[in-house]
Amino acid sequence: MADPHSEASRIVGERIRATRQKLGLSQEDVAELSEMHVTNVGKIERGQSNPSLSTLVALAAALNADPGVWVAGLTGAMIPGRTHQLSAAELIRERRLRGA
Repeated sequence: MADPHSEASRIVGERIRATRQKLGLSQEDVAELSEMHVTNVGKIERGQSNPSLSTLVALAAALNADPGVWVAGLTGAMIPGRTHQLSAAELIRERRLRGA
C-alpha cells in the first residue's frame, strides 16, 4: 500500500472512513451518493489523495456530515514540503519588531 500523501490527508481520510463506517455504508455506497469513482473514495480514506474542497463537500453531503469536523485541528506542519512555516500572526509580529 502506498504511503499517505501527508499527515493531514491521512487524518482526514481516517475521519471520513469513521463517518462512513458509523453509518454502515460501503465505499461503493459513498461513491455512488457522492458521484465519484469508488477508487477515489478508497484513496481518500487511505490518505493517498489530497481531496479538493468540492470533493470534501460532496463526500460530506453524501454522508450527511460537516466537512469542518474532518479538517478541524489540522496545521500547516502536517503538509510536507512547505517552505514557509510562519503564520500570518508571526509574520506581522516580525514586521512590527523590525519596524517595517
